[in-house]
Amino acid sequence: MSIAGTSRTSNLNAAKSAKNDEFYTQWADIEREMNAYLEYDPDVFRDKVILLPCDDPEWSNFAKFFALHFMDFGLRKLISTSYAPDSNPSKADYQPTLFEMNDPQYDATKTRTNGKMFVLEGKDINADGVVNIDDLQWSYLEGDGDFRSAEVTALRDEADIVITNPPFSLFRAFIDWLVAGGKRFSVIGNQNAVTYNEVFALIKGNLMWKGATANNTDMVFGVPKGTQIKESDRLKAEKLGYPSDDAYDYTRLGNSCWFTNIEHGRRHEPLRLMTRADNLRFNKRLIKSLAGHPDYLKYDTYDAIEVPFTDAIPSDYDGVMGVPITFLDRYNPDQFEILFNTEDMSQTEAYGVEPLGEKRVADYYAAGGTASNSPGRRKLFLYHPRPYVPFKRIAIRHRRDSR
Repeated sequence: MSIAGTSRTSNLNAAKSAKNDEFYTQWADIEREMNAYLEYDPDVFRDKVILLPCDDPEWSNFAKFFALHFMDFGLRKLISTSYAPDSNPSKADYQPTLFEMNDPQYDATKTRTNGKMFVLEGKDINADGVVNIDDLQWSYLEGDGDFRSAEVTALRDEADIVITNPPFSLFRAFIDWLVAGGKRFSVIGNQNAVTYNEVFALIKGNLMWKGATANNTDMVFGVPKGTQIKESDRLKAEKLGYPSDDAYDYTRLGNSCWFTNIEHGRRHEPLRLMTRADNLRFNKRLIKSLAGHPDYLKYDTYDAIEVPFTDAIPSDYDGVMGVPITFLDRYNPDQFEILFNTEDMSQTEAYGVEPLGEKRVADYYAAGGTASNSPGRRKLFLYHPRPYVPFKRIAIRHRRDSR
């Protein structure tokens, strides 16, 4: 293949990858989450500077939502930034809008190479009696609008709260960027991110938690035309009221959720639980998973019991329990203590989880196991109904002062 051909292929692959990283949040999901914060504290946004990085008001529902509610929420300032088309392979066919082209500051080069900044302050620019999106002022950024740039980082430092849906592939870097700035935030990510060491540490330390909504429900996202999506997800989005239109296709992502350090009352709601005996008698999912075993299973490598479902957590068990990561959807820090992430080998070693050893590994593969397990790995291990390693568990226990 020629150098030019290789370059074209590389560009096409980059564009495809970038498109698969673009998910446009729907108004209803933003509204539900923000309302949960407002229910807990009606003044949560009052007199605050809010930054919406990666959010161009010409397509972002985040910017439109906060601009509409600028006066209702009592905002002091709203800042939104966009990413330069030439730095985003998925924007190869980008065309500036009439809104931009008809403005005297329009620059045919900068519209492709520079990001943009949109600012809304408490000034009724058009003298219509309200402050809303029509009073938004915009300018070109000096750089391309990457959130990691010194320019956008300075805007982060000016802001009180950062809210957005960052690119999923950059989620770890984005969280690091937020934490470095000491900011309050509310961002969307994949719930599997809770197993990232740096993210889990924040959750365990009560420095970040799941948002109030969309943890057990589907979230629908707009995606650029041409993005590969599962037909079942497209149909589910359509059933939820989002058929494809001229601008976007739509997909549902059942594993998306909000991550935040903004308080909401729902994370302090006690989880209602049955006793150990009642679960074993009445919890049909638990009974089925035990496959005839008379009690909760105990791990072969650690002194804890396996709890395969959050609603099967026994209210009267004082020891350590391994629960699925979806437990964090209902995690109440007043009721439970998080001990460690079973995917983190340094944590499993610190808490005394035994290595799998030669025999357990051999038994695992003899039983048809296919995941990568080796004798030195420290993992929770079960022998019933077959030798296996439960999928992504978090070790927890009841807080003694909550009993």
